[in-house]
Amino acid sequence: MKPFSDNAIERGIREHVRRNRDPFYIYDTTRIRAMCGRFANLPYPLASVHFACMANAHPSFLAIVRDEGLNVFVNSIPHLRLAMSCGFSREQIVFAASAMDESTLWEVHNAGVLVVLDSLQQVDLWQQLFPDSSFGIRCNIGEFVEPRNTRGGYFIGRESRLGMTPHEILSLSGNRRVAGLHVYVGTDICSFDYFEECYEALASFAGVFSGLEYLDFGGGFGLAGEGGQGFDFERYGVMTDSLMTRVSREAGRPIRMIIEPGRIIGAKAGWFVCRITDIKQRGERQLVGVNASSVQFPRPLLYPDSARHPATLLTVNARRNGRPDVLSSVYGCSTYSRDFLARDVMLPRAEVGDIIVLGDAGCYCAAAYLHFLGFAQAKEIFHDRESDSEQHRAEDVLRNSGTGV
Repeated sequence: MKPFSDNAIERGIREHVRRNRDPFYIYDTTRIRAMCGRFANLPYPLASVHFACMANAHPSFLAIVRDEGLNVFVNSIPHLRLAMSCGFSREQIVFAASAMDESTLWEVHNAGVLVVLDSLQQVDLWQQLFPDSSFGIRCNIGEFVEPRNTRGGYFIGRESRLGMTPHEILSLSGNRRVAGLHVYVGTDICSFDYFEECYEALASFAGVFSGLEYLDFGGGFGLAGEGGQGFDFERYGVMTDSLMTRVSREAGRPIRMIIEPGRIIGAKAGWFVCRITDIKQRGERQLVGVNASSVQFPRPLLYPDSARHPATLLTVNARRNGRPDVLSSVYGCSTYSRDFLARDVMLPRAEVGDIIVLGDAGCYCAAAYLHFLGFAQAKEIFHDRESDSEQHRAEDVLRNSGTGV
């Protein structure tokens, strides 16, 4: 089954391969907009959705989420500068990081964005520098739930380096400068119950801070649950609306809800495309060599045990050999032994010149590019199905905006 919902994407892939033989990413802007809309339409009236821009910091991607009414979440100064250069106002930006030095705190403060601090020492430094400025705190609520080892590891509990323990949180009790409570419960989570349990644990601290303005539940939304069904927005909306309505009622004032979706916004709207340049037969296994490297498509390199991307082979020359698909692995064009883009996938018998398309590549793929091995960063193309047009990545757009590549 092809990973495209529209033939225009496949046409765009084939046309670009004919024009340019280098590997590239292609994004379906219609899909990105549709997913933004699902989050923007959550029922709680004071919901503020901040796209986690480390998932994809391409200026064209950020322009789409901005135009669809989403805000942005950043955790570095380069991304802060990029977000502001892309037209996000200070009210639309949440900045959360750890181990921030004084110069970082000064720039964040001067930018006027919401800041989330990660430790008591960071709180002390912030209050020394800016005694009249409010802040949020990152909360490690692992003592109240059973922490789960998600794709990116533990984000709460004793195994996590992030956030403040309940004892540390309560030591700030009565501090009217604490305007927000933040938690990030993990990555690629499909368990609705785990979200609810963690959100309730964070909300239990709301009554401790009389100056509280928001609860920030972070992100971690999985692409699909058991059985392959998509994220249940309706159930999530009912749960968060009920919880936040109760929190606001108990506080005696409206409390804003912030969430920070990342990969779910664009993963299924993106594909990585490369050409087959070599084929090896190893028994019943087909090894497919391509003109790309895992440093250009790095999720399988970073998460070798769990990153799985649907692989499709597009033939350049029409042929029908009637033979079944064979067990295959797609490997890169370096001498690095771990340079695999896909392992143990079923593909048709390949020929040199055919096209490999790897799906679920819209987030944490191009953004995670590595200089290691020396391959150039792959071009990124934004395909607008409605106008059937493409926006190409400017050669140095990220470098010029201060983010590096």
